[in-house]
Amino acid sequence: MTRDQIQGILKKVRNRKVLVVGDVMVDEYVWGRIDRISPEAPIQVVDVESENAVPGGAANVVANLVGLGAQVYVGSVVGKDPKGDLLRERLRNDGVRIQGLITDPKRPTSTKTRVMGQNQQLLRIDREERTPLRRQTEKRLLAYLMKQIPACDAVILSDYGKGVLTEGVLRETINRAGRNKKIITADPKGRDFRKYRGITCLTPNRKEAEEATGITLAKGPDILQAAQQLQKTLHSPACLITLGGNGMALRDGNRFTMLSTAAREVFDVSGAGDTVIAAFTLVAAAGFGLREAAQIANLAAGVVVGKVGTAHVTPREILEHAAGTGRDRAGKILSFPELKEKIRRQKQIGKTVVFTNGCFDLLHVGHIRYLQEARNLGDLLVLGLNSDASVRKLKGKLRPLISQEERALILSALDCVDYVVIFQEETPRKLIRGLQPDILVKGGDYKKDEVVGGDLVESSGGRVVLIPVVRGRSTSGLVERIVERYGGKMKNEKSKDKKLEPVE
Repeated sequence: MTRDQIQGILKKVRNRKVLVVGDVMVDEYVWGRIDRISPEAPIQVVDVESENAVPGGAANVVANLVGLGAQVYVGSVVGKDPKGDLLRERLRNDGVRIQGLITDPKRPTSTKTRVMGQNQQLLRIDREERTPLRRQTEKRLLAYLMKQIPACDAVILSDYGKGVLTEGVLRETINRAGRNKKIITADPKGRDFRKYRGITCLTPNRKEAEEATGITLAKGPDILQAAQQLQKTLHSPACLITLGGNGMALRDGNRFTMLSTAAREVFDVSGAGDTVIAAFTLVAAAGFGLREAAQIANLAAGVVVGKVGTAHVTPREILEHAAGTGRDRAGKILSFPELKEKIRRQKQIGKTVVFTNGCFDLLHVGHIRYLQEARNLGDLLVLGLNSDASVRKLKGKLRPLISQEERALILSALDCVDYVVIFQEETPRKLIRGLQPDILVKGGDYKKDEVVGGDLVESSGGRVVLIPVVRGRSTSGLVERIVERYGGKMKNEKSKDKKLEPVE
């Protein structure tokens, strides 16, 4: 599949209406450092550095759909507790329709707390209720589902075995979707998959497929046999089996396709199944074939397993992954929201983030040395790049000489630069406030109290570092030498530069 084909598919899936029914939960992460053993027992001691909570379970399927541009509706149950309030707030803020998020004061909101150290999961603590819904709660949920299904393009059943997908909820939802000719997929739980009978496609992982069929999935023929058996059991036209590092296998009708893994580096497989079913269902709901849907889902999974913790994927990340760019060049150039999310995750795993900013019009040796020294101060260097409009305000109407897109591409080709973000304002204060870097860098011809955003960084425990300038190296000086050498004129407009900045 070409990049243009992938891009075309990702455009057409936007605003498709998808209803997610299943077990929503909260995924909590406790991030820490490990450098000692407890004197009380032979166990590691985690010095907690940060904590965060994100939507998990079926709510992570929702997050993936939102990231891909879908209109999302959710049908589930939460408790009357702070975690339930958190889920409501997060989903509402993401634009999710939460009218089907039923509150049951007799059930807690499912919560999984993961303790993370050195980028690895050390321990998980579960707080939840796994019994089926009370009848009155089930009736309230079904009333919403029966009303909403006809208005949606597809339905996803996200089963984590926490009791929301009762026999009645499954039967009525599948029947209603079938009568309305909707795409309906299921990420299963348990060994008996007959409860999903009548769906379009099941998406079990290797272990789930082996337990349900009794077939060890060692080779292609084994996988084919398992997929055939599941299709027959479910009376479904398709079956998609995810195989971890070996990719996935799709049987669509009588056609069998093996897709090799699209992952380049695996950090964490938490929630990868959520990403697969979200992307697969959304593409199918947009009218594309299931094979195309599986190819997009495979790419999406390849992105998300390269992240730490429960995560979701964006169309841009899928395109970059398909093109093999990853963090190279265009893949380093991000919007502010995309960059903010990436930096948040990097800081959670203990990375030190360095930030600098400037115009960088006509890159020269002063810039290179400055950026290299800045990068050596931490694990990641984020470069805030002035837009063309803001450069004109700062430097005059003859600048910039090179457009913001070209400047961003040139800078992203440097190994010392990890991410580039273009900003429209005259100062990077908004960026600094949002990204909260650990270190803010500026040229040594500034004083610390002159550095924009320095107060924000220092107030949050960070520091401002001034790097000495390379004397005699500036964009203005370079322009003037070119004009002098080649006899051009500057139309009598003097440069507005007041300092020899290595980071124009």
